[in-house]
Amino acid sequence: MKVKIVNHSRFALPEYQTPLSAGLDIRANIKDSVTLMPLERAMIPTGLFVELPEGYEMQIRPRSGLAAKHGITVLNSPGTIDADYRGEIKVILVNLSNEPFVIEGGERIAQMVVARHEQVEWESVEELGTTERGAGGFGSTGK
Repeated sequence: MKVKIVNHSRFALPEYQTPLSAGLDIRANIKDSVTLMPLERAMIPTGLFVELPEGYEMQIRPRSGLAAKHGITVLNSPGTIDADYRGEIKVILVNLSNEPFVIEGGERIAQMVVARHEQVEWESVEELGTTERGAGGFGSTGK
């Protein structure tokens, strides 16, 4: 599937890092480094603008290495880019560690996954069908 993209960054287009990767790594498009202090968040520009086909969304997700090694994650994970959005893709990063973290221009800060989605039409009813699970949630099925 082809997706239209405008790249106003000084870096290459997002890439899959392995042949079977679901997510494309995206880079910080910043001139000066940004230091995220513990529990601080920042919106990091990417310089990327996309035109997704109708029926698709782009999810912005954390990079597992940044999360595991440094406690850096995407705050509204997964962030959603709708097919009708035409603005710059920005990533809300948060530092959940106890140490400052420096983001450099060109650093891979998140990954994006393009996914098909459906829109629903609500059918208002008085009752829902029954299932074995019922209303059980939040650990009700065991470990």
